[in-house]
Amino acid sequence: MKRTFIAFAAVLAILGSLVIIGALKAQPSPAPTPAAAMAAPTPAPEPHPEIRAAIHHLEEAKKNLEAGAHDFGGHRVKALEATNHALEECRAALEFDRH
Repeated sequence: MKRTFIAFAAVLAILGSLVIIGALKAQPSPAPTPAAAMAAPTPAPEPHPEIRAAIHHLEEAKKNLEAGAHDFGGHRVKALEATNHALEECRAALEFDRH
């Protein structure tokens, strides 16, 4: 009985500590002073992160298709062509946005 109580108390102490640590991490950090805000400007968000991520994934897919087996009856080649076309279109979309 005494061991059970000690183990239960220890578990409660650990859980309580975790709750307190989580609560402390969840508190917002203090607002920067105006001088600090002027000294460190925040960088502008990257334009079109979704398109850039798509380009990255398509380039990975292209590498995988190029390294894959060559016995798919021309379907691997067609997939590689489609991937290249998709890369061209994504890059054209980024270029279009610049103008």
